Amino acid sequence: MDFTARASSHAISPSHPYRLQPSPFPHQLPFSKLQRLGLVKNRLVARCSSGSDELGSVNGLQFTPNKLFMQEAIGAEYGEGFETFRADGPLKVDVDYLNDKLQDGFLKRIRYAMKPDEAYGLIFSWDNVVADTRALKRKAWKQLASEEGKDIPEDGDIERLMRHAGADHVLHKLFLSDREDNELDSLKLRFSQLYYDNLLRIERPMEGLKDWLEAVSTARIPCAIVSSLDRRNMMETLERMGLNKYFQAIVTEEDGMESIAHRFLSAAVKLDRKPSKCVVFEDDPRGVAAAHNCTMMAIALIGAHPAYDLRQADLAVANFSELSVINLRRLFANNGSTFMDLQKQVIEKTPSKRKLSIDTIF
Repeated sequence: MDFTARASSHAISPSHPYRLQPSPFPHQLPFSKLQRLGLVKNRLVARCSSGSDELGSVNGLQFTPNKLFMQEAIGAEYGEGFETFRADGPLKVDVDYLNDKLQDGFLKRIRYAMKPDEAYGLIFSWDNVVADTRALKRKAWKQLASEEGKDIPEDGDIERLMRHAGADHVLHKLFLSDREDNELDSLKLRFSQLYYDNLLRIERPMEGLKDWLEAVSTARIPCAIVSSLDRRNMMETLERMGLNKYFQAIVTEEDGMESIAHRFLSAAVKLDRKPSKCVVFEDDPRGVAAAHNCTMMAIALIGAHPAYDLRQADLAVANFSELSVINLRRLFANNGSTFMDLQKQVIEKTPSKRKLSIDTIF
């Protein structure tokens, strides 16, 4: 299992200068429509999972080491969604609800009949899809080992442990074997500082991603990015990479989603696309399962996991250079525009058994 980077922060005030650039698409997301449906969710400030309120700081940016490389629930195993609030009380938003309420109107159906690519929505996971967080994680562990005077052996099992295991497990196995457990929080905080210090220097996205985003932007397909990083870090990093203009929606820790699937559903709402028309880009089998639980298609990137672990994906590629817009059409082509929509199962009645009789002639 892959344990992806998770970080926390206090909610960013609306006056913060770092914002997503205006969408290159002429249409505006129907915010008023979502308000009527009760789909505008209040932002939440995540609490530190370690129970500590101690804050770290990198270049003046404060953060807490919350959820860093911890396993996140897949979610929506039975189609369940998240709970939001509106004037008349709480509203539970699930997969079926969104597929029903986000149906295309008459004018949109006409537009999508002429330009079918615009009907889709693309959702990109942050870890190892937009940025190579495996390298950042490995570098942070090496730096921490150097500071603590530890020698990390060059072993395949140890490498996999550092890439995929949770921070607590790695710290206990490699750093706390001969020390007190009360040092765990301080080591976690220092590890978070090292990771964020590396994150603030990252400038290059995954191979082929920028060209792919340019292609889908030309085709006028809206894109969203999902992560459990805080919004400020996410937007600063996207700006350094030169990718912020390609994303019309962003789902971060402040959105308060509790699972991978809930992040995908939130992204679909922000893109104004029903889940069954969305395509998720993931590198983790858990993310592929979450996408399918949301009735979304899944394209997997081979790298963090081998191809045989990603066989449940609808398409697996080595990098974005192998993709073209026609691949998106083919994902839905075999079953038409209603693919992944709920279907009624026809149960045929079992025909009555014929009674055999034997005539005997005497």
